[in-house]
Amino acid sequence: MDLLQLRYFRMVAREENISRVAEQMRVAQPSLSRTITRLENELGVPLFDRQGRRIRLNRFGAAFLTRVERALGELDDARRELTDLAGLDQGSVAIAAENVTSIRDVVAEFLHAHPGVRVRLFQSTATVMAERLMAGEIDFGVLSQPPAPGLSTLELMNDQVLLGVSLDHPLAARQSVTLAEMAAQPFLTTGPEYWQRILLEHLCAKVCRRPLISCEGDDPTSLRALVATGLGVVLLPTMARSIAGPEITGVPIDDPDARRLLRITWRADAYLSVAAQRFREMAIEHFARR
Repeated sequence: MDLLQLRYFRMVAREENISRVAEQMRVAQPSLSRTITRLENELGVPLFDRQGRRIRLNRFGAAFLTRVERALGELDDARRELTDLAGLDQGSVAIAAENVTSIRDVVAEFLHAHPGVRVRLFQSTATVMAERLMAGEIDFGVLSQPPAPGLSTLELMNDQVLLGVSLDHPLAARQSVTLAEMAAQPFLTTGPEYWQRILLEHLCAKVCRRPLISCEGDDPTSLRALVATGLGVVLLPTMARSIAGPEITGVPIDDPDARRLLRITWRADAYLSVAAQRFREMAIEHFARR
């Protein structure tokens, strides 16, 4: 058995689709199938259950995948550690966020200071973020929800959340709005897995209301742009007010729970490269200045 076999197996085990993995890895499908078959022959057990063209990871494959993930993770950590020995500007950092806009400035600051580092950015939900952290696919997650077990976390910012309305909205000139007034508005909001929706439902529940949702989407920036059209209102973090556009204003919500706690998380037992450690330091310093 060799490393290529193990990497192919891991990809197939995650996707449970030979054709898709072959396309992603740019190898011929018959060649990939033979590689998996050779691995099974070497191990003496089938790793997948096959039904026609469909494959499913079986109990042998699931047990083997756990060990393979650990072994390949150690090798990837070793590669990153050797890269570190060559100097900070030889490294890379992978970061996921619920909304990449929230870390745009700190990423720009980091790249300006360390132009040789390769940064990869991903936008995902907190659940997907936790899965990618545990799988070693990313170094950090920046999110507004409590971290999953096995993840370490540091607070970056505790931000007031405003009610984002258009300039001609009846509430635009108010000094603040009550929860009842807020809950009566039609909202442009994210899906249930994002912090905006979780906070909205929590605030509405405090006045025994369910949110009135006029539009749902996964991109908070696009939703904020729709506020000026009069389709509804949004929950607007104070830090996002400067990039929400001149057609939107933020009105304070009269409740102490109208806040967003932004955190940076990482796997507690993962190796963090020098570049990754430096990014974490700069993120903490950046948000401390806000």
